Amino acid sequence: MQDLRDGQVRLHLPDGFGYRSFNPAGEAFTDGSPTPGRHDGMAAFRGPRGTTILVRNHEVNGPVGAFGDLSTAYDPAAGGGTATLQVTRDGRVLRSGPSLNGTQMNCSGGPMPWGSWVTCEETVNGPDVGNDFSGGDNTKLREKHGYIFEVPIDAAASARPIRSAGRFAHESAAFDPLSGAIYLTEDNFAFASGFYRYLPPSNPLKSGRIDDGGRLQMLAVRGAPNKDLSAGQPAGASYDVTWVDIDDPDPAFSGTPSNDVAIQAVGKQGRDQGAALFSRLEGAVHHHGVIYFVSTQGGATATGHPAVGVRQGPRAGVGVRDVEQAAAAGLRVAWLDGARPARQHHHQPEGRAGAVRGRRRRQLPARADQAGGEIFDFARLEPVAGDSGAEFAGSTFGPGGRTLYVNIQSGKGLSFAIWGPWHRGGF
Repeated sequence: MQDLRDGQVRLHLPDGFGYRSFNPAGEAFTDGSPTPGRHDGMAAFRGPRGTTILVRNHEVNGPVGAFGDLSTAYDPAAGGGTATLQVTRDGRVLRSGPSLNGTQMNCSGGPMPWGSWVTCEETVNGPDVGNDFSGGDNTKLREKHGYIFEVPIDAAASARPIRSAGRFAHESAAFDPLSGAIYLTEDNFAFASGFYRYLPPSNPLKSGRIDDGGRLQMLAVRGAPNKDLSAGQPAGASYDVTWVDIDDPDPAFSGTPSNDVAIQAVGKQGRDQGAALFSRLEGAVHHHGVIYFVSTQGGATATGHPAVGVRQGPRAGVGVRDVEQAAAAGLRVAWLDGARPARQHHHQPEGRAGAVRGRRRRQLPARADQAGGEIFDFARLEPVAGDSGAEFAGSTFGPGGRTLYVNIQSGKGLSFAIWGPWHRGGF
């Protein structure tokens, strides 16, 4: 199927669907600056005159230098950040440019209902930490990393991290309008992960922003300290939960500890108080009073978090229902991939926001609720020479649900607009 941008074949879709790619790595934004690669998490907002505003992450690691205007960068040595684009329903770019620069490993995040995107740094790099996991020299960085940043859709970000929301390997953020809490997942590949919530000093729905200076907490199972929720979960399992306070959410390290030590510092504070253990928490979304999040390497039969040797296996989705009092919250396994037939398994899914995101896979799966809950592959990416690590990322429907916008995360990354008969079949 041909790309309407230039006639090349990049995607394979069901009959009746069409697509256009836009804003590939290396192409100039409309402000004239070059587009970085590693297109990742993204959200769509209603724009003027039927257009869509996209805020998109760029998960760039290492002290490679900031893109865009260095005078606005949080850390001029860091190459990650976000771009904001105004696009049409068929993927034509009307306006684009950097909206946050000088951050690192901006993986996912979450849209906020007052009109902003929370972008998450999936790292704790900084000049106070030893070499990055990839061997990158952290002494070249000027600032500490591992934070969340707020990016308004109608303005550039302030480039001020929300330090009280923690310095850890952030992945996603989901807002609960009832309590004003922001729920945060941790994607800690080599060690146990935690599930957090940040309680801002004022409700963002009233202030129109996320204020620093609040309280960070970590989920624990009531009566079961350090409950291991990474494996062995039957479908529908439920737990009463409580929350433990993190006393030092923004640690500054002395003696340049290794990345392995630094990346566990915040989570260890919670686990010392009995917080639960998960295996790689990634996508999160609020829906009808429930926060759903994905345990990428958890599931029914996995043997635990990666610290005990697991790298792949069946996956699980879980949800936290938050009523007015936090202590009354509960945890339930909402969807258990390991309990499904093998042909319906996902391979390390990351996100859950209108369409499921797959880690290092070339197919975009979708849930077909009208077809008995079956899972099927909706889109397949045509391989590109020299770009073997490409993966789908950041899938999000635009206003009205007519267009699915999705990214390809790779050095040669780009974005797609996909449209067609979504009403047909099991979408």
